Amino acid sequence: MSHSATSTLREAGHNIGPVNVDQVLKDVNLLGPLDEQTRKVLSKDATVFLAVLHRAFNPTRKALLQRRVIRQAELDKGNLLDFLPETKHVRENDVWRGAPPAPGLVDRRTEITGPTDRKMVVNALNSDVWTYMADFE
Repeated sequence: MSHSATSTLREAGHNIGPVNVDQVLKDVNLLGPLDEQTRKVLSKDATVFLAVLHRAFNPTRKALLQRRVIRQAELDKGNLLDFLPETKHVRENDVWRGAPPAPGLVDRRTEITGPTDRKMVVNALNSDVWTYMADFE
């Protein structure tokens, strides 16, 4: 994208369309100090790109943040995490099943790692694990 009044925004090699740089930057306010390093990263082209992205995706971003607030309120009321009902057909479809875990990964209680002090070693040896790795750091 050039610094001309009108530029063509490209995405993955495809033209999205002409963008009037002055119009895009009209309502953009950069807060904070703009030193030389910042200007290299946040060039005029980069600022136009970010402004276009923000305008395109801000409504979706806000909706997702609102859904997060609603979901957190549900969790705070005691509702448990679960899979989305609309993805049940994927979970129940054998085509989407992964391979079973390798034998060494089936029981993840097989090892514990900890420091070498007496209390930790005794606790590790009394735990339900197959291996204790001492961390000598």
